[in-house]
Order: sequence, then structure tokens, then C-alpha cells
Amino acid sequence: MSQNSITPDEVRHVAKLARLALPDEKLAELSGQLGAILGYIGKLSEVDVSGVEAMAHASGLVNVLREDEVRPSLPLEKVLANAPEADPPYFKVPKVLGGDEDSAG
Repeated sequence: MSQNSITPDEVRHVAKLARLALPDEKLAELSGQLGAILGYIGKLSEVDVSGVEAMAHASGLVNVLREDEVRPSLPLEKVLANAPEADPPYFKVPKVLGGDEDSAG
């Protein structure tokens, strides 16, 4: 199985996209590992799958859904009682979009 050549700079770029902090001493090791993975994926692309029906998963299971029925729900006070922070009728959560790290290019 041939290995694709992945440079440490490419590993660094992929790690940045995935928001992973990698020490520089691991870049060479990960370059080889990613190259081996891509080589294996290339090997899989050589398999003849004509005549094989596409499937969503390996078993023959299908979704079993119940009827959608209106039922009583928990009172708002009980729901918010479990929240670390609340501003009724809402849950308070930390801001996840628009921070300084999102605007870095």
C-alpha cells in the first residue's frame, strides 16, 4: 500500500481547521499516519462495487416511529429548575458564536 505524502504544514493546517492544538514534535509522526490512512482509502477506491446496492447502515433495520400525540409537558418552572442559569422563560447559555477565535483568519 503506497503512502500519500502529507507534509507537517498540511497536518498543522488540518489541525487548525479542527481546532486542535498539536505540539510541533508530533507533526512528523501524524504526517506519516495521515498518509497511511489516505493510502488505505485510495486502496478501497479500487474495489469494484458495481452491482452492490447502496445502504444507510449494515443491518436491515428501519426507523420505527410512534404516532405523534399531544401530551402534557412539564411546567416551565420545573424545566428551568434544572438549569444552571435561567432567565425565564429561557435557559441562559454561554455565547458560542462570534468570539475572537471565530474571526481569526
